[in-house]
Amino acid sequence: MALSLPLSTKPNLHFSCSSAADSSSFKSPKFPRFWPWQKVKVGPLSVSPMGFGTWAWGNKILWGYEESMDSQLQQSFDFALRNGINLFDTADSYGTGRLNGQSEKLLGKFIREFRGRTKVQDDIVIATKFAAYPWRLTPGQFVNACKSSLERMQIEQIGIGQLHWSTANYAPLQERALWDGLVAMYEKGLVRAVGVSNYGPKQLLKVHNYLEARGVPLSSAQVQFSLLSMGSDQMEIRNICDSLGISLIAYSPLALGMLTGKYSPTNLPKGPRGFLFSQVLPGLQPLMNSLRDISQKRRKTIPQVAINWCICKGAIPIPGVKSLKQADENVGALGWQLSDNELLELEYGALQSPQKMIQNIFQTS
Repeated sequence: MALSLPLSTKPNLHFSCSSAADSSSFKSPKFPRFWPWQKVKVGPLSVSPMGFGTWAWGNKILWGYEESMDSQLQQSFDFALRNGINLFDTADSYGTGRLNGQSEKLLGKFIREFRGRTKVQDDIVIATKFAAYPWRLTPGQFVNACKSSLERMQIEQIGIGQLHWSTANYAPLQERALWDGLVAMYEKGLVRAVGVSNYGPKQLLKVHNYLEARGVPLSSAQVQFSLLSMGSDQMEIRNICDSLGISLIAYSPLALGMLTGKYSPTNLPKGPRGFLFSQVLPGLQPLMNSLRDISQKRRKTIPQVAINWCICKGAIPIPGVKSLKQADENVGALGWQLSDNELLELEYGALQSPQKMIQNIFQTS
């Protein structure tokens, strides 16, 4: 079971690919965005070809979160479930200031309150990340972090428990304790599968071999991966994942919004993203032209084309969602596939664009 809820709070969760209909009226069936057999494996789990990320849920600084947005976020979550999305990525550090952990709390709340036509609680896969804070120095402390996440979400088991980043570059001894913590939470049944995030090629091989020697499979590796993040390290990570049977989860598939087509050097987002966008967007014209041309020919949106590229490269993208409109648009990236020529055109456009996305400083070698 991917997700377990306490018996006392277990909701009546439902899944439906069609609109609700009562006995007095009939509505034409709504076909699913993808078929059940198109789900992909992450270790022992079956997940949708795309998940939804919840970094913005609780983050005031970068994403302008306000608690008044919660109803919109809940609508997005409900829409995702009704359209077959069952993978939701979060982290114990998501949420700023007093809202730390807010993303996990909201996910748990939305799961409990979801209502539909068919039970889906056994199908939901929560992937959460545990921060490598400097005070988490022992395996037991890392296990306690997992237990705290379970309490915040009010669930009994997490689908994928992930180490948020590696400490190899600045605290190598702590790294080994955190790996042992992953082993312990897996052996205790607190998580169905374990994964890592922001691991470069060398460290990815090391953690895979270490966990394998302990009898624990490494099920996933989450990295920044998009048309603006497809450098040699990212492609090597992808190749390692392919060879070892590790699922590649792509965060920021839209490069924080730069690949949506909504922004330009004269129309920048507010907050910290604005400065980053001002440095990168002026050099993105070749890539944006390719995205725009293909989206028009396909009758898709630019974000849908950018997300579909990730899927075609063998990754499970987890674009963020803050509204029902975004959720609907993101789901439109499923159910079709770019051609080989279109993939080459996009990648050529990316190579011709002089500016690239700044890589996460936490990613190791």
